[in-house]
Amino acid sequence: MNFLQKITPLAGFFGLIFFACTSGDPNPPAPGFNKADSDLKAVSIADEVMQAMGGRKAWDETRFISWNFFGRRSLTWDKQAGLCRIEWLNRPLKIILNTNDGSGKVLLDSVEQTQPDSLTKYLDMGKKVWINDSYWLLMPFKLKDSGVTLKYAGNGKTEKGEEADVLQLTFAGVGVTPDNMYNVWVDKKSRLVTQWAYYEQSTDQQPKIINPWDDYRQYGKILIAGSRGERGPMTPIQVSDTVPTGIFDKW
Repeated sequence: MNFLQKITPLAGFFGLIFFACTSGDPNPPAPGFNKADSDLKAVSIADEVMQAMGGRKAWDETRFISWNFFGRRSLTWDKQAGLCRIEWLNRPLKIILNTNDGSGKVLLDSVEQTQPDSLTKYLDMGKKVWINDSYWLLMPFKLKDSGVTLKYAGNGKTEKGEEADVLQLTFAGVGVTPDNMYNVWVDKKSRLVTQWAYYEQSTDQQPKIINPWDDYRQYGKILIAGSRGERGPMTPIQVSDTVPTGIFDKW
């Protein structure tokens, strides 16, 4: 089993960088978003999701986000500077990662790693983990990311029986798993994402995973869903303007 199979599904884009709103569009797509092949209705719903989550301005101004990935890892991400600290909770491994260029440092078994091969191995792991874990937490903010094609898949109901609009996300030429596909249920009333389904291949007939998106709460200026049903919580979650000094420099 390879690394990508050991961790949960990875998103199709190598980052969560959004660009400041320009040109009168309150929620402009990231460069490379496949607008030409995306449905206008799907794009409009994605904009409604962004607004329901707090709005694009609030998302762009969000700086530090920390969370717990299902009891396996804790992460603290400086969204604006592109830095992330990852600490494994079940093994003696810590990684401080520059998410923009992949550089950083690694502490394994209380020893800072200096061998190039080891650094490359663990920093690559760290970047994949950051992509994966942040997508599980923040996917609704990423519906118009680079490489995404967004389709309207019609009306549907969640496993709880809630009425929703269903969006389909496919990816092209981005990330480490570009063949993934997601279906995303957007609640008819709240316009929040209430469920997703993950397909390992866009040609698969059945999803590999279906999870609810529950327990929305206000963190800073944005809403985040802290539970994925039976898979468990991603709490504690914190959004802040400051973090302890040295968190991205010292162990």
